[in-house]
Amino acid sequence: FDPRHYLCTRCYGFPKTGPHRLRFLLESVKDLRETLKKKGSTLVVRKGKPEDVVRDLITQLGSVSAVVFHEEVREIL
Repeated sequence: FDPRHYLCTRCYGFPKTGPHRLRFLLESVKDLRETLKKKGSTLVVRKGKPEDVVRDLITQLGSVSAVVFHEEVREIL
């Protein structure tokens, strides 16, 4: 979870992620983790800037052959 998406982010005067959306995200991640666990896998969840967290995970894991990500679409004004 990138804190920049939740703290002090405003779009059209509304919080980008309010309490209901945050609850939905957390419940979705919890459900995904439980589903993966039943299949013998796991889900790594971290809080921080992705550029820092991913670098630290790669260093921690040691042998990483690929990193896949998506970028949020930004509005052009």
